[in-house]
Amino acid sequence: MKLLGNGGADVRLTDRISLGVLSDVVPRDFIEDVLNRTGRREQRSRLLPAHVMVRFCMAMCLFFDDDYEEVMRKLVGSLKDMRSWSDSWHVPSTSAITQARQRLGAEPLRELFEDIAVPVAGPGTKGAWLRSWRLMSIDGCALNIPDTAANVAEFDRSNNGPNASAYPIVRVVGLGECGSHVLVDAALGGAPAGETTLAKELTRSFEADMLITADRSFYSFPAWQETLETGADALWRVKSNLLLPVARVLPDGSYLSAVFPPKLRNYHKKEILTRIRDGAMPHTTQAMVVRVVEYEIPDRERTEEHDTIRLITSILDPEDIPAIELATAYSERWEYESLLDEVKTHQRGPGRVLRSQSPEMVKQEIWALLLTHYSIRALMCRAADEADVDPDRLSFMRTLRVIRRQVTSQAAFSPSKTEKGTRGDDD
Repeated sequence: MKLLGNGGADVRLTDRISLGVLSDVVPRDFIEDVLNRTGRREQRSRLLPAHVMVRFCMAMCLFFDDDYEEVMRKLVGSLKDMRSWSDSWHVPSTSAITQARQRLGAEPLRELFEDIAVPVAGPGTKGAWLRSWRLMSIDGCALNIPDTAANVAEFDRSNNGPNASAYPIVRVVGLGECGSHVLVDAALGGAPAGETTLAKELTRSFEADMLITADRSFYSFPAWQETLETGADALWRVKSNLLLPVARVLPDGSYLSAVFPPKLRNYHKKEILTRIRDGAMPHTTQAMVVRVVEYEIPDRERTEEHDTIRLITSILDPEDIPAIELATAYSERWEYESLLDEVKTHQRGPGRVLRSQSPEMVKQEIWALLLTHYSIRALMCRAADEADVDPDRLSFMRTLRVIRRQVTSQAAFSPSKTEKGTRGDDD
């Protein structure tokens, strides 16, 4: 995608995005505030102060294949521009960088992500809204981490049949903005942690203007109830074996039904459905009224589970949103899978294992990975809004390459000769 720049020259949208991803979206004062709150500010002058290491952790996620010293060489030019680096310094050794990462720990990166990561789609952002609702989605993925005794003890491996993992894994479940592809909240857990359990932590970020979408693995009555108690609306796919008896057929082809808490007796369910037919609303501890939208996707591989897609929503009035718009909006949920793929594959590299050897550094690396991805995507959304195009039309990989090149080209530092170390895995 190109637009006309000065003098009519062609300028790519992604050319507007530079190393500012490390400073514009994550400003220095935010970093300083987090370091103060977490007590990680250094007590004496160091070659690698804490605020520099925050920047380094993010740069490490831009240059996943490079060792620590090479990442620092590429980062130094930008740090000079931000007045965060002294010309008298030399590139620190891998050992010094490892120790500085350990001093910093994971907490500052986690808090910084929580402070920075908010929805970025504006009223005019294309593909981000369903009428007045901001389209959001919850989903999860697993990241492979180094096979060390400490990592296995903390996170464990997945032993789930054909999905068994050779490496210990960290499960990441996040809340993403479908239109902009930014992740605004996340929860981490080991292999035994269920995605539905981790997803409960995300309700803290649900807001009244959001329409939360989720696939069929996330539904349970308590989870549905907890979501709606936040004031957000929901549009979730449910499994084919969930009983959704018809209480009232609506003009757009959808129908009203109810979901019930576990172990509620059938005669209570029948009484509640009768009241719903008569226009009464049950108490939410007994049942929750839902609107059901069922549809099929033509030319799709058919299986028993996939024949019909069934959605339940808290938006009960077809005049607010007709069924066809809800079905279309749910398809935007698959944008979230692209978001996860960007984090897991494009930014990190396909099939790659994270570099951190200890649980604390694994957590630090993952929060830095999510923060870096958020920064890139926030700037891409800003560029798309300025050009009045859908953020989906911008290439994440091209943006990532542009940022990497700018980091390298801005480096104006000639380091002293040092023996090149390993890739830079902490111990």
